[in-house]
Amino acid sequence: MGSVSSDDGSDQLCGSYSLSADVSESESSSSIPSSPLAYRPANGKSCFPAPPVMLPVVGGKDVVVWDEKTEKEETDLSEIDLMKERFAKLLLGEDMSGGGQGVCTALAISNAITNLSATVFGELWRLEPLALQKKAMWCREMEWLLCVSDSIVELVPSIQQFPGGGTYEVMATRPRSDLYMNLPALKKLDAMLVSILDGFQDTEFWYVDRGIVVADANDGEVYPSAATSGRPSIRQEEKWWLPCPKVPPKGLSEDARKKLQQCRDCTNQILKAAMAINSSVLAEMDIPNAYLETLPKCDRPKITVAFPSGNKITWGEVMRG
Repeated sequence: MGSVSSDDGSDQLCGSYSLSADVSESESSSSIPSSPLAYRPANGKSCFPAPPVMLPVVGGKDVVVWDEKTEKEETDLSEIDLMKERFAKLLLGEDMSGGGQGVCTALAISNAITNLSATVFGELWRLEPLALQKKAMWCREMEWLLCVSDSIVELVPSIQQFPGGGTYEVMATRPRSDLYMNLPALKKLDAMLVSILDGFQDTEFWYVDRGIVVADANDGEVYPSAATSGRPSIRQEEKWWLPCPKVPPKGLSEDARKKLQQCRDCTNQILKAAMAINSSVLAEMDIPNAYLETLPKCDRPKITVAFPSGNKITWGEVMRG
C-alpha cells in the first residue's frame, strides 16, 4: 500500500481517524471485500501487519510510510539468540547435551576466545583492514566473553566519609588484582593491533595468487608459474597457500617503507607485551590437582620430590625447575 486517497470533504475527519475502528468495521461488514485495510492472511492466522506511520496530508492524499524498525528489531533478536547460545555453551562447559561431561568455566572461556580468534584472524593472509562483519563479530563476542570477569572480584578496604564529618573503613569490591592490572592492558593492545590493520588502505603493494599467470594491463608484466620457471611445484613449496605480494617496478616509496617498518616494530612490541603478561600470569597460577593426576605415573614422583607436599605448585616453579 503506497498511499490512501481521501476526498476533499473528508479532510476534517483525518484528525479523528482510528485504525482499530476501521479494522472493526471492515471485519463486521461483508459487503466490502475489497477494503484495503481488510487484511486476510493466507495461513489463516489472525495477525495484522504493524500499523503504518501516517504523515500529514500532501496534495489531498495521505502519505503512508511503513515502519523501518522491523529489520533492526530482527537483527537485535538474532544477536540476542546468538548471545544466549554462547552463554549456554559456557555454562554447560561446552557439553551441549547436558550430560555433565563439560569442562570448567575458565577452560570453556579460553577455548571460546581461541575459536573466535581463529574464525576472525585465521584466514587473514594479507596486510589489509578487517572486514566490517568480522570486526563487529570480534568486538561483540569478546565483550560477551569478557563480561564474565565483572563477577571475579575481591574485597579491598575502602575509606568512606560520614555526611556530618568523620570517616569509617568498609570493604569494597574490586576486580581481582591480576584482572585489574592485565585486562585493560590486553584490551589496549588488541585495539592497537586492529588499528594497525585499519591503516593498510590504499597501499602501494598488492597481492596475487601463487601459481597463476597474471598479466599486468599497464606494463604487460607476466608472473610465470612454477611449471614454466623450473621451480618446484606450488604445493611442494612452504606455505604455498599464501598470496604473493607484489610491488611496483621501481619499488616502494620512502614513506611506504618507513610506514611498514613502524608497523613492524609496533607489532613486535605488542607481541612482547602480550607474552610478558602471559608469562607473569602463568608464574602465579597454581597447577590444579586434576592436572597432576593426569600425568604419567613416572612423572608424578619427580614433581613430588622437587616440590614438597603441602605447598601449592605454580606453573612458574615448574618452568624454572
